[in-house]
Amino acid sequence: MEPQGSLQARISTPDWTALIKRIAVGDQSALADLYDATSRLIFGLIVRILGDRSTAEEVLLDVYTQVWRQAAGYDPARGAPLAWLLTIARSRAIDRRRSGQFDRQHQEPLESAKEELSAGASPEEATVSSERQQLVRSALASLVPEQREVIELAYFSGLSHSEIALALGQPLGTVKTRTRLGMMKLAELLRPLREEAS
Repeated sequence: MEPQGSLQARISTPDWTALIKRIAVGDQSALADLYDATSRLIFGLIVRILGDRSTAEEVLLDVYTQVWRQAAGYDPARGAPLAWLLTIARSRAIDRRRSGQFDRQHQEPLESAKEELSAGASPEEATVSSERQQLVRSALASLVPEQREVIELAYFSGLSHSEIALALGQPLGTVKTRTRLGMMKLAELLRPLREEAS
């Protein structure tokens, strides 16, 4: 088998779109090629979300099973192939983490549930937190799509600048510039939050 790095270099982002099209018509070798080219990045994201390698391996298989089933619905106009894969991976990992917490909660004694409820935020704190979250979402929505995309991949998916450049098929300098400009705009928009905190 070809080493992961050289396969990744050989299969560029436009080729990933072609692979997804081939997967959509049932080409299993295209799925294997896409897996070989992208699974390291996808697995890294899942491990960061779950913190458990064995569960992450299960979720990784779920991700590529979903890719197999939904490849026909992939729309290149809505995002790069790796961004689509990362979105699926993030969603599956969060679903698994939530279901794992749900299972543990049902296995713990009632006393621990009472302690957890009493340790929660007060209604006032929850309202303030909700308002802050809405302000951040609004600030992100006001960015141009290119800046928002790189910031979301960096902060919500945990990708490095190099991984983002690979995912989007963009030069590393472009990714860094978009990130810097987007962060400057966010800092300006979120200044009221910083002033409130200080």
